[in-house]
Amino acid sequence: MHLTSPAVASTQSLPYYSVAPGVRLNVRSGPGTSYNIVYVLPEGVSVPTYCQTPGTTVTGPYGTSNIWDNISNGQYVSDAYVQAGSDGYIAPRCG
Repeated sequence: MHLTSPAVASTQSLPYYSVAPGVRLNVRSGPGTSYNIVYVLPEGVSVPTYCQTPGTTVTGPYGTSNIWDNISNGQYVSDAYVQAGSDGYIAPRCG
């Protein structure tokens, strides 16, 4: 399953990154655990990262990070659950 953002033109190609195996990941309305859960991603999905921003520090399968990935308009997931191949920023800062 791939998620797409209606705010981004269909001609733009973004890489997709896998969510950690066996994880149903909360998608939040902002970059932190205090934001509302918008929905929960099912296991085995890949997500785009349009931009990244600092937020709540979270520990997950891929380490501890305060980076949050914007996967669609108003939808964020903790980078600690996304296999991006880097512990740092891999996309522009949101902003």
